[in-house]
Amino acid sequence: MLIAFSVAPSGIGSAAAENPDGSVHDAVAAAVAVVRASGLPHRTTSMFTEIEGEWDEVFAVVKAATDAVLPYGSRVSLVLKADIRPGRTGEMDGKVDRLEQALERRTD
Repeated sequence: MLIAFSVAPSGIGSAAAENPDGSVHDAVAAAVAVVRASGLPHRTTSMFTEIEGEWDEVFAVVKAATDAVLPYGSRVSLVLKADIRPGRTGEMDGKVDRLEQALERRTD
């Protein structure tokens, strides 16, 4: 399965530093560090982090990443999208490869 998720704090938490521009990069870095340490295939973009693996292992990483953000705010927002396709692996790149092939076939 593929999971795309975004986690961010709001409010003031014990680990929140003075940050006049409202950036949440320190909290996001804490979440991404958890993802990277998981050993699962992953990709982080400016808006989401994608993880690929089995249901239980992927959701364990999402929970741990969310827990890592908790100290940065009085609450945490989690946005999650899942592509559940049993028996498939390598879809993080496979889906993009198939899209690129489809674009190359277009004759517009």
